[in-house]
Amino acid sequence: MTDTIYAAATAAGRAAVAVVRVSGPCARAAVATVAGKVPRPRMAALRTLRSDKGPIDQALVLWFPGPASYTGEDSAEFHVHGGPAVVSSLLDLLAAQDLRLAEPGEFTRRAFENGKLDLAQAEGVADLIEAETEAQARQALAQVEGALGRAHQRWRSDLIEALANFEAAVDFPDEEVPAQVADRARPYLERLIGELHLARADVDRGERVREGFRIALVGAPNAGKSTLLNALAGREAAIVTATPGTTRDVIEVPMRLAGYKVLLADTAGLRDTHDEIEAEGVRRARAWAAGADLRIWVVDGSSSAIDPPPEELTAGDFCVINKSDLNPGDDTGRALVEARALELEMHRVSAREAAHVGVILAALTDQVVQRLGGAEPPTATRLRHKDLLAEALSRLEHALAVDGSPELAAEDVRLAGRALDRITGRIHPDDVLDRVFASFCIGK
Repeated sequence: MTDTIYAAATAAGRAAVAVVRVSGPCARAAVATVAGKVPRPRMAALRTLRSDKGPIDQALVLWFPGPASYTGEDSAEFHVHGGPAVVSSLLDLLAAQDLRLAEPGEFTRRAFENGKLDLAQAEGVADLIEAETEAQARQALAQVEGALGRAHQRWRSDLIEALANFEAAVDFPDEEVPAQVADRARPYLERLIGELHLARADVDRGERVREGFRIALVGAPNAGKSTLLNALAGREAAIVTATPGTTRDVIEVPMRLAGYKVLLADTAGLRDTHDEIEAEGVRRARAWAAGADLRIWVVDGSSSAIDPPPEELTAGDFCVINKSDLNPGDDTGRALVEARALELEMHRVSAREAAHVGVILAALTDQVVQRLGGAEPPTATRLRHKDLLAEALSRLEHALAVDGSPELAAEDVRLAGRALDRITGRIHPDDVLDRVFASFCIGK
C-alpha cells in the first residue's frame, strides 16, 4: 500500500459541505501543496486551497498523522463548500499530484490491513452506511464497536484451553501430567459449542434486520390483497380492479414498523389457470410466500366458495377475513375452521376501514418486534458468519465424539479455530476480502 489515495467521502451534487479524504505516505505533501501550512494534528484549521490558477475555496482542513488515524496511515480531510465546481477543482488538484482515486471501500480496507478494524467491524461500517432504519443502524453500530470481535475473543480463549489439554496428552504421554488430561478439554468444548449454536441461530435475526422482514399477502384472486396492501402501505402501490387476476407479478413495498425494515408483498391470486403469464405469476407468488417470514392469508369473507388455505401457510401466520362490510358468504365458517386448525392468528376486517387496517398494522408490528427484537443486537449478522460458525461447530462436535484419540481431537479444534478466525479476518483469503469491500461506496 505505497499509493496515496483520495476520494470524495460525501455524495455527488450540491450541498452545504463536501468532504474529500486523502490517505497514504504522500498525504502530508498533498496538504502542504493544496492548503499551504499543515494544521496541527486533529485540529481543524481554516485554509485557502490554491491551484496554479489561483484560490479555489476556503476550507476546513484536518490532519491525522498515522497510525492514529482511521486508516492507520497519514490522512487528511478537506471540508469544502459543496458546489460541484469546488469539489471537481479539488479532485483535479489532487490528481495532478499523482495521487490515485480510491477504489470502493479502499479506505476501510486499509484500516483493516493496518489492524485498525477486524473484518466483522469493516462489514459493520458498510452496514452502517446502508442503514435505513433505527434497528439496522443499532445493529451495525454494535458490529463497528466490536461486538463480534469480543465474542470471538471469548471463543478463542476456550479453544486455546481445550487445545492445550489435548496437546498435553499427545506431546507428553509419559510426563507427569494429570491422568485423563484430555477429558479436561470437554467442559471448554461443551460451553463453546453452546455459545456457537446460539450465535448461529441468531444470524437469521441479524439478516432479517439488515435485509428486511418479509411479509407475503396470499390468497385467491379478488380476495382484496391489493386493497389491503395499499391500505397498509398508505399509498396506491398496487392496481385495484374488480377483475380477478389483475396482479400478475410480486409487488414489494418497503415499510418501517417499530424501527424495523419490512418488505410487504402483494402476490398473484392463487388458482389453476391455462394463461401462461398468470401461471408464472402464481409460481412466483408461491415461491415468494415460501421464503417469507410471515404470510397473510387474505380470504374474501363475502364469497360463497372459498378455496382451501395455501400450502405455504405455517403456524403463527395470519388469516384475514376481508370484506367484513359486506354480507358474509356461506363458506366463511369453513375458512375459520381451517385457519384454527393451522394455528393462524385470525382477524376479521374491511380493508377499506382505517380502524381495521390499524388493527392489522398493530398485530404485524407486534410480530416484527417479537421476532427481531432482543436485549442486544445479534453478534453474527451475515450468511458468511453463519457458514463459518457451522463449520466450526461441525469440527468441535467431531472433537467431542473422538474417543481415545486426543491427536485427532486436537486437529479438529485447530480447524475450528481457523474457521472462527476467518470471521474476523485473522485468516482471510483475498477473494473474501474483495467480496466484502466491493460492497462499499467510493470514499469509504
